[in-house]
Amino acid sequence: MNLVVILGPTACGKTTFATHLAQRLGGEIISADSRQVYRGMSIGTGKDLVDYEVDGFHVPYHLIDICEAGEKYNVYRFQNDFFDAFQDISSRGKLPLMCGGTGLYIESVLKGYRMINVPPDQQLRERLSDKSLTELEAILATYRSLHNSTDTDTKQRAIRAIEIEEFYKQHPDVEDEPLPAIEPVVIGLNIEREARRRRISERLKARLDEGMVDEVRGLLNRGIKPEDLIYYGLEYKYLTLYVIGHLSYDEMVSQLEIAIHQFAKRQMTWFRGMETRGTIIHWIDALLPMDDKIAQAITLLGGGR
Repeated sequence: MNLVVILGPTACGKTTFATHLAQRLGGEIISADSRQVYRGMSIGTGKDLVDYEVDGFHVPYHLIDICEAGEKYNVYRFQNDFFDAFQDISSRGKLPLMCGGTGLYIESVLKGYRMINVPPDQQLRERLSDKSLTELEAILATYRSLHNSTDTDTKQRAIRAIEIEEFYKQHPDVEDEPLPAIEPVVIGLNIEREARRRRISERLKARLDEGMVDEVRGLLNRGIKPEDLIYYGLEYKYLTLYVIGHLSYDEMVSQLEIAIHQFAKRQMTWFRGMETRGTIIHWIDALLPMDDKIAQAITLLGGGR
């Protein structure tokens, strides 16, 4: 075992659990979250950096705040950045813990899919531009290879996912260099549906109270285009639509809450799919006291390192 993976749906307490486990094991966290890579997008992405301070000990983290808001980070960059961090942490005798909810990012590491930097296909984009998000998702469902269905909640992201799938379909013999060997133990936090829904609603209210709307206003005032924020989906999609006057405040809150519940459901569908594709996930009840969760994890890891 040279890697611990902590996964689960949004609002299940992954970060707090992972940092407490890392503190016990002397490990470092590699974030597997497609939005936490962006600087200036903290409240909406739930970075919760205070969670990295555990009993007076700072748990080091990687792949958080590594690029500017407005950029288009992707799985190709993540895979390269992950293995750079993985090798750095391992070379210092520390244990890497990957923590996140972006299924494609996690599985790109666990399955060793060699990602390549897929170029834009303008003709394909134009052909797909008039299709609805529902129609685009139906197209994605026809592909058998890996695509990030959890993060395709905007047309731009769905079109990009199709673009990637088409490239791999047309280039089946892309170079496949070996990736560094990993021996992972995968731990999932499982949370009952109603408890998850309650936590999502409570967390959304807390983030709005913390100033999530002002965070989005600040990003727009820095010159980031509304369509670039909308591209990120979820909080940044709906709050941007509110700030630019396309939604009322109540409409924004209602639609965003529904979207986050749907997102969490898609995350769990992805993780169950990972199990059918051969990944062994050891599920722990997210509602257990922290000490009990840590004890179960330590047992799964064979008593630690």
